[in-house]
Amino acid sequence: MAKKSKEKEVSLEEAPVTVKEKPTVKKQEPKKDSWEIKDRMYYLRNDLTPLTYTVRSRGIFWFDQEKGYERELKYTVNQRTPFVDEFKGEARLGHIIFEDGALWVPRDKQVLQKLLSLYHPDRNKLFHEHNPVQEATDDLASIEMEIEALNVARDIDIDLAEAVLRVERGTSVNELTSKELKRDVILYAKSNPKLFLELVNDENVQLRNFGIKAVEAGYLKLSSDNRVFMWKDTQRKVMTVPFDEHPYSALASWFQTDEGLEVYKNLEK
Repeated sequence: MAKKSKEKEVSLEEAPVTVKEKPTVKKQEPKKDSWEIKDRMYYLRNDLTPLTYTVRSRGIFWFDQEKGYERELKYTVNQRTPFVDEFKGEARLGHIIFEDGALWVPRDKQVLQKLLSLYHPDRNKLFHEHNPVQEATDDLASIEMEIEALNVARDIDIDLAEAVLRVERGTSVNELTSKELKRDVILYAKSNPKLFLELVNDENVQLRNFGIKAVEAGYLKLSSDNRVFMWKDTQRKVMTVPFDEHPYSALASWFQTDEGLEVYKNLEK
């Protein structure tokens, strides 16, 4: 008997083929240089306006964070960079001269602009670049601070007004009436708002004024060498002023200690 061979069944359906998609590679966009090519104006600081003023154009060094060392800078009229280590060929030195406190640098003088705006060690110390937006921001901050100082001065307590003015004028505030104190403290807030607000919020200013008034009223006495505070009637020592400290500043700090607080309370009564 011939054996019947069983043929294997073959599926005509093709098995699904998985096609691997190629990963999409995002192209890195080149970083845009924030440096803007434009005309720039520079001014000497503190409103200085000499007829001519020459700023250093050689012998300048700038620390390069990426390279990790200082690089020499020099302003030249024939190189494309202010960095000496990138010079090609002979370099002709240029001069940086402010006239009447100002220097205008056109947009085609990129080497000089970058030297003054980015690398020069005297930027924002001896001179600064004119920046209308930044100046407007600074002016707005100054105006807001002045308004705040004037509002505080208008509502200030008379004793605190005396304490603030005493820092500026010393014992002459004793001769002022309350109306004069209010007027002068408002004028002081207008002329120097930042310092005024600092003094108003400084607890030591009030304590210092309190100590001065205690001495003027004859409760305390300061020795002739400004080293010891004592009770005037008994000559008993109250506190010793630490070396190289202002006596009334030291007394104000001492009033905040446990021992000093007791004396403060007695004087306040």
